[in-house]
Amino acid sequence: MWTTFLRGLIALTLLFGAQAQAAPTIVVLGDSLSAAYGLPLERGWVSLLQQRLLAGKSPYRVINASISGETTSGGLYRIDALLTSHKPKIVIIELGANDGLRGLALDATRANLDALIRRARKNHAQVLLIGMRLPPNYGPAYTEKFYRLFETLALKYRIQRVPFLLAAIAGKRAYFQTDGLHPTAEAQPLLLDTVWPVLKRMLH
Repeated sequence: MWTTFLRGLIALTLLFGAQAQAAPTIVVLGDSLSAAYGLPLERGWVSLLQQRLLAGKSPYRVINASISGETTSGGLYRIDALLTSHKPKIVIIELGANDGLRGLALDATRANLDALIRRARKNHAQVLLIGMRLPPNYGPAYTEKFYRLFETLALKYRIQRVPFLLAAIAGKRAYFQTDGLHPTAEAQPLLLDTVWPVLKRMLH
């Protein structure tokens, strides 16, 4: 009887494992804004996305490959392994903010994002590019060029774009943690609502 039970358990494990592997996957490649910096991971907008998909009986599973402090070069270093491991149907790229905050050359940021998009598309994944704005103290010329590079790449590759992840909370101090940079738990549903209308079109 024990042997029969073990065989049944193994069969179920293999079945559910196969189903998980078969489920279409969304990989979120982001920085602290997607890694739920300063919050329990389950309260971040990416985890809320998975909950919304489950509630809507969507087959997609979400892999959050975001790391606080990540730059576009760091994402480029990691993307091949993520594509090979998860074979995603959709890749959400939420990178560039840390490049901008460090005042890195915009040409390098643009080239890295360009390469990220090309590698994802080469692996037959749709790409959703999430844009960002920088604080005004970086100067109007730099901040505007930084913001526009996301639009330029989206048009070049004809991919979907969310213009500004923090659009719903920008300028609302209550939605930011004490550092003034990272959204609070209360802001996370608003971030998801900013991404959702664009992503929803891609799911079908």
